[in-house]
Amino acid sequence: MGTVIMHNVASVDGFIADDKDDVGPLHEWYFNGDNPIIERPGRQGEQDFDHSGAGNAFKVSSASADYVRSMWEKIGVIVMGRHLFDLVNGWEGKPPAGDHVVVVSHRPKPEGWHPEASYHFVGGVVAAIDKAQELAGERTVAVNAGDVGGQILAAGLVDEVAMDVVPVVFGSGKRYFGGIDGQYLLEDPHVVIQGDGVLHLGFKVRR
Repeated sequence: MGTVIMHNVASVDGFIADDKDDVGPLHEWYFNGDNPIIERPGRQGEQDFDHSGAGNAFKVSSASADYVRSMWEKIGVIVMGRHLFDLVNGWEGKPPAGDHVVVVSHRPKPEGWHPEASYHFVGGVVAAIDKAQELAGERTVAVNAGDVGGQILAAGLVDEVAMDVVPVVFGSGKRYFGGIDGQYLLEDPHVVIQGDGVLHLGFKVRR
């Protein structure tokens, strides 16, 4: 099975958006360099790897480029919560990375919504990871941070935590780990990469 990585861009104080779901300056580093993120085969002409929803071609700094490309090209499945799905309308059926999306939701897929898209709606986090690993095979399962990501970590189903930390303090908003309760230990970071306007960090979850 592939590695399960919880990932998101975050402020220094650990927020992935403000109280109104606005990401503010968190995604500016995606556009402050000269190195485009390469489109995948079969997706030419379409904006790829666009977690920001901005619809503009990513051009990151050289320090970030190799890390971002390598990480995102390994993704087979994205796991997201229903709140994010509704906010971005499921990226209109075209996931920013990988080939499949698993949505944790007690509500079914909207009737008639992009029937061609490989989006799977499941009622709980354990079932979501089971489905995602089935679809991903040996590729990475990328879990969006937030409430659902925190629940998946609490269930012991996350292998690694990846954070793209941006130098801004939000003060309040949507937390990277959601409403997680309790203490969870991580290994020393195995990824520490300083980009332009972002610090890429990666931690394995201690077992």
